[in-house]
Amino acid sequence: MLTIICVIVLSLCLIHLAFNYNYKARLLRKIPGPDESFIVGNAPKLFVSPGLELFAMSRQWSSTFKGIYRFYAFPVASVNIYNPEDVETITSNMKYHEKSLIYKFLEPWLKDGLLISNGTKWQNRRKVLTSAFHFDVLKKYFDSIDGNSQRLVRVLQQTNGQSVDVVPILSEYTLNTICESAMGTALSDESSSEGKMYKNSIYQMGHTLFQRFINIYLHPDFIFNLSFLGRKQKQHLSVIHNFTKNVIKNRRKLLDIDNISETKVAQEDGNISNVFKKKKAAMLDLLLLAEKEDLIDGDGIQEEVDTFMFEGHDTTQAALTYCLMSLANEEFVQQKAYAEQECIFAGDNRPATLADLSEMTYLECCIKESLRLYPPVPFISRKINEPTTLSNYTVPAGASCHIHIYDLHRQESIYKNALKFDPDRFLKENSVGRHTYAYIPFSAGPRNCIGQKFAMMEMKSSLSAVLRNFKLVPVTSPDDLCFMSDIILRNHAPVYLKFIKRNRIC
Repeated sequence: MLTIICVIVLSLCLIHLAFNYNYKARLLRKIPGPDESFIVGNAPKLFVSPGLELFAMSRQWSSTFKGIYRFYAFPVASVNIYNPEDVETITSNMKYHEKSLIYKFLEPWLKDGLLISNGTKWQNRRKVLTSAFHFDVLKKYFDSIDGNSQRLVRVLQQTNGQSVDVVPILSEYTLNTICESAMGTALSDESSSEGKMYKNSIYQMGHTLFQRFINIYLHPDFIFNLSFLGRKQKQHLSVIHNFTKNVIKNRRKLLDIDNISETKVAQEDGNISNVFKKKKAAMLDLLLLAEKEDLIDGDGIQEEVDTFMFEGHDTTQAALTYCLMSLANEEFVQQKAYAEQECIFAGDNRPATLADLSEMTYLECCIKESLRLYPPVPFISRKINEPTTLSNYTVPAGASCHIHIYDLHRQESIYKNALKFDPDRFLKENSVGRHTYAYIPFSAGPRNCIGQKFAMMEMKSSLSAVLRNFKLVPVTSPDDLCFMSDIILRNHAPVYLKFIKRNRIC
């Protein structure tokens, strides 16, 4: 027994020396960071911290260290940044375009879609999909977006001014919108029921991914797949993939019914992007057309639909939730945003047009300020593939670089009274001189969010419709929010508001 104990201790010491005092480890230790434990580094912090505590602990570290800190949990090493200069270094070009290890956990769900893929595959997919978000195509999405905004108003009318959790209502709105516009498939009563299962499974996936991240022994696929958490994830993925497969199948069926011959049209025009702008009005149509041209296969279509269905509904839901809550809690700002609507529509109950949306400059400032305080994706991560200098420290190749958007946006050195909701920050005259990479709610650089114009159009449409019809009354306040560690910025509890009818019905 004594021999066994000695061997174990000796092995641990050798591991400690090998992994903690090599060249890379010495470089990392020069970067400030939380205190470490023998061999395992900061891993105990993960083991004892559930989602709420870990989010709060990360914010504490961000306030303790200036713009950068390292985190080590054997054998994973990362550097965390939240200052504009370092963010620019990592995101402004393709040198660090590869996503870090943490995105590996998304592969069973999103496979090798646009969010995760790298290199030539990413470049080719990005080129194909960019056409789906050209302004000429976005205009074709608008009728579906506006129709769902009017439907959202009717749903809120049924709350009769009572306190209501807005998260499921907005999630329903954004899921219907992405399905009908970008996917070209309206949800039936049957598919709406499947949609609820889909949304719940996405929520559960966030929890599963977080649990896998903090339990390092679950990082290897073999161990994770055998675990209870891995089996639960398999069930959730079955629901998610079946839902998106049905969306693709239904769109294929509609195209067949309409006797649309994409191949013939493509041959006549010779440019797949031009064909799409002239003939189509759904992103999914572009993917199906690209399949005809051998630019993507069926699995590729599934990857991109899964990616855009998730990103196109869950992130926008979060953005709308916190924007409505902020407007409800800032009566002066809300009144100013409503006055802008009155100025544009002059008491007319007509639906908004694209031209109207372009005039909503103050509402756009409100959206941007909400995205500053509550970025739906609170952090992104890249792989450091060569030695890199960040904040005058050398970061070794192989480390992960986590960009904390949430903390970047709340830097007092960039935004005076940073925790105050103040849309005037984004008036043109007040944005002069601000670092380009100080505000990145849609990421930045070549790998920025391809759907950000779509998201802004959707948010403007829905917020305009809601403000014209209701006065927002606060129930949940910013002080009540307590965020969980997740891939999306989620509050641990419902977000409640009251919607009081104005003297108009759109």
